[in-house]
Amino acid sequence: MHPFLLALLTLQIPLFAAPAENAPNFIFFIADDVSQEDFGCYGHPSIQTPNVDALAANGMRFDNAYLTTSSCSPSRCSIITGRYPHNTGAPELHSKLPDSQTRFPELLRQAGYYTALSGKNHMFGNKDRAFDLITQGGGPGKEDDWVQIVNDRPSDRPFFFWFASSDAHRVWQKSEHAPEYALEEVVVPPFLIDSETTRQDLADYYHEVSRFDHFIGLVVAKLKEQDVFENTVIVVAADNGRPFPRCKSRLYDSGIKTPWVVSYPELIRNASTTNSLVSSIDLSATLLELAGLEKPETIQGQSFLPILRDPQARTRDMVFSEHNWHVYKNHERMVRFGDYLYIKNNYPDQPNLCSEAFSPPSGKDLWEAHAKGKTNTFQQQVFANPCPEEELYRVTDEPHQFTNLASNPEHAQALTKARQLISDWSTQTGDSIPTNPTPHRSPPPFIEDGKIVFPKPDKKGPRNPHAEFPGQSNNATQINQPGPIRFPK
Repeated sequence: MHPFLLALLTLQIPLFAAPAENAPNFIFFIADDVSQEDFGCYGHPSIQTPNVDALAANGMRFDNAYLTTSSCSPSRCSIITGRYPHNTGAPELHSKLPDSQTRFPELLRQAGYYTALSGKNHMFGNKDRAFDLITQGGGPGKEDDWVQIVNDRPSDRPFFFWFASSDAHRVWQKSEHAPEYALEEVVVPPFLIDSETTRQDLADYYHEVSRFDHFIGLVVAKLKEQDVFENTVIVVAADNGRPFPRCKSRLYDSGIKTPWVVSYPELIRNASTTNSLVSSIDLSATLLELAGLEKPETIQGQSFLPILRDPQARTRDMVFSEHNWHVYKNHERMVRFGDYLYIKNNYPDQPNLCSEAFSPPSGKDLWEAHAKGKTNTFQQQVFANPCPEEELYRVTDEPHQFTNLASNPEHAQALTKARQLISDWSTQTGDSIPTNPTPHRSPPPFIEDGKIVFPKPDKKGPRNPHAEFPGQSNNATQINQPGPIRFPK
């Protein structure tokens, strides 16, 4: 053969080697709007999640796993790229992931994995180069085809499945796949009103959390039937916190902490829990390493494989999160390090809201109580206007983050360290505060003369009026620096 033709054929050979014969399989289960504490294995006394609990009882439960944002589509786009929201080009609710951004499942697919996404997508259309198959699922929680996908997969290829439930997103839907909860079984968080309607709202939410768990159990049973469970890495997570006031979209633990249960019997032989910090962007780097593939420079996440081998290991000393436009304009940044969680609010002169903060039933109960002057200190944060520019909490002392220590001189050293971490992270990752930010989709409600006022917009605008994104002025989509990861030794 002519040398030129031989060279041309050589260039056409795929750059990625076929996966090893014993390459692990991967399944990523992602719930919609579920807080970490709302699983039995994380200590909830009422919500029945026996299947996730069983995975945790034989695998590893991460107690300090954080999302990069508590907002549906930006969170998913962040996870699938391994990048912070302002680096993905899709940092705001309902913004589409740019084609130029690398998705880690496409690297698995190029290496020979069979890849499928079923259920809530919220990142791109019904076709994408990262997946051999994309379906919308079926049924109330969008999980009805998960078992079929596992059953119908090619038997000669390892697989990666992204199974995305629409549970527990409003509006609630009942089915026979989960229990219904009595009002006396409900645990009302201290920042909500303990009323019959709020309890029913939470009971309906519990039902959907249990339904998510039910379908996980069906998939696990099928894996065991196929004798591939031992060699399958399962990760159970959520995209943001529960859809209630002071949870979804917020940077408190109720909104930004995610369940993170990992099952991999071939590696995790003793059930364990870990307090080590991990970020949702670390999923990409971890699964690629387990597959024997090189992490591309675009991924800002860090592999937590050392933690799977030793729950005492540390792969990062801090995690960062952001709160951008989610129906309402916002720009908050958070860092968790050591015992502390710090929030910088760059738009303090407004209430810090998303629609779940006032939507019925529980949101309406909270607002009506506040209009009557019947809320306590724990329930008043969503009404703050202006909001604190800085918040500092010792999270190991109070899980709900009620006591702001930013002005307490005893914690001045932690405050100084937190400010520097946010500054360094913002600079290194190209974050910015937009000069032309996306405006509110509609004016926020307010209380006047003991009544809730929902002002009408001056004119009907676009449903998603995106303007300048954070990081856009710095061309952050082209920046791959991860920001601070470890403190100097």
